[in-house]
Amino acid sequence: MARPQDPPRGFFPFGNPFKNLSSKNPVLSSNLLSLLNTFETNLASSITKLVPKEKSQILTLSWMSQAMASLCQTHNAIKTLITDLELPVSDWEDKWVDIYLDISVKLLDLCNAFSSELSRLNQGHLFLQFALHNLGTNAPQNLPKAQSSLDAWKQHIVSKNPRLESCHAILTSLVQTLNLPKVKNSAKGKVLMRALYGVKVKTLYISGVFAAAFSGSSQNLLYVTVSNELPWAPSFMDMQNTMNSEIKNIFLSDGLTVMKELEAVDSGVKQLAPAIQQGSIDPISLQPLKDSVTELTSGIDLVSKEVDCFFKILLSGRDTLLENLRSIGAPTTVLATSPKKQRV
Repeated sequence: MARPQDPPRGFFPFGNPFKNLSSKNPVLSSNLLSLLNTFETNLASSITKLVPKEKSQILTLSWMSQAMASLCQTHNAIKTLITDLELPVSDWEDKWVDIYLDISVKLLDLCNAFSSELSRLNQGHLFLQFALHNLGTNAPQNLPKAQSSLDAWKQHIVSKNPRLESCHAILTSLVQTLNLPKVKNSAKGKVLMRALYGVKVKTLYISGVFAAAFSGSSQNLLYVTVSNELPWAPSFMDMQNTMNSEIKNIFLSDGLTVMKELEAVDSGVKQLAPAIQQGSIDPISLQPLKDSVTELTSGIDLVSKEVDCFFKILLSGRDTLLENLRSIGAPTTVLATSPKKQRV
């Protein structure tokens, strides 16, 4: 596994984005302030829930499922905020539309890469099931078949998925979108841009954790510095610091993979190795491997479900925006076709 890199400098590549909400700007109405405060308070709460209580929860499929479900909730919340702001697409500046479309298509590409890897990991279940079947018979002639299946599973797990190679470039490009565009004479626009900033930071960081876990490369792990002016900043920095510190330690280990459920299966396989060589398997000693395989399969299914949910939310929001743009006769240059979920 690649050695973890030192955290990069904060991602404010074009200056401080919060200058757009300085005192020089029009004062927000009490209603707009209430909408923004509610959104950011809920964002902070959702991030706090993602801070692992135990180090053992880090890089587990359980945490990844929770994190992706949390992203789904946050992206639904920003759609609700847009509705509550009563800010129709006809009032959106072109640059807001361009930013939204650019970010959404890149996130869809990441979802496709993640789904591809989850599908690949799930394919390894066939090797494990065949191995468990042969081990369960406790027949000496079946043990070599079981060992062959276990070896095939390990080779399958450590092999590289080429569809993950684009993740680093996508994440790097998304970092550049953290800069907020200037908003002229639109209090609602300023609220929207600030709320979107929080959504982008949370989405970008979690996507980086997913990419690092799936690819086995610490280069995909991000460190994002956020302004202390934001009410959700302490929660985000707590989550990021807690996660990054332990993930770096995991990458420095000599495990088969950085994902806990996969490591648990590999540990169960190693524990059975002496018994397989001796030609006899105790059913009791086989149970830990069975349990870890069940947990792995269940975890992959849960994460796959949440990634698919996130993909559909992104696609729905993108298609809705494009339809609205068509209805108001927007220039054809922005009416790009939304990518569909790729079969894996």
